[in-house]
Order: sequence, then structure tokens, then C-alpha cells
Amino acid sequence: MQPKASKYVTIPELARMLGLSRITVFKKVKKGEIKAIKIGKTYGIPQKSLDAIFGKVLGEEQKTEIDRAVKKTVSEYGATLKLLGKD
Repeated sequence: MQPKASKYVTIPELARMLGLSRITVFKKVKKGEIKAIKIGKTYGIPQKSLDAIFGKVLGEEQKTEIDRAVKKTVSEYGATLKLLGKD
């Protein structure tokens, strides 16, 4: 029988994966930079969010920020970009 995979990763486990101290990861959780839920006295980081943490997947907030930056760049430098595109 195979062991059941946990739905959550603990702060110390994530700290080992990222090569950071558990205090650093805990601070990121408290700031909201890493989404976690309180389970008893500890925090659990959902397995689903690991791809976003490791930069494999962009979250909606990151997509919105990138979209905003692209629109700003095009509005400010559109003519220059068109000239550069001709070369």
C-alpha cells in the first residue's frame, strides 16, 4: 500500500525545498507573499500553490501586473517600438 500524499506542505518542508530558513518562509507567509492556511498550531501550504511558489506558473495577480506593465510601455513608447520593429 502506498502512503497517502499530503495536500499540504509545512513551513519547514517548504524552507528545505527553497533553501531558505524556516523563519524567512514564516515571515513570507505572515506578509501574505506565500498563501497558507492555519492548521492547528502550524501552517499548511497547499500542494497546488507550489508551482506558483517555484515560478512554474503565473498567478492571476502576476498576470495582471505584467499586463499593466506592457500597456504602460506601449502607451509611453509605442512610436519608438514601431520604429525599432522596422529594423
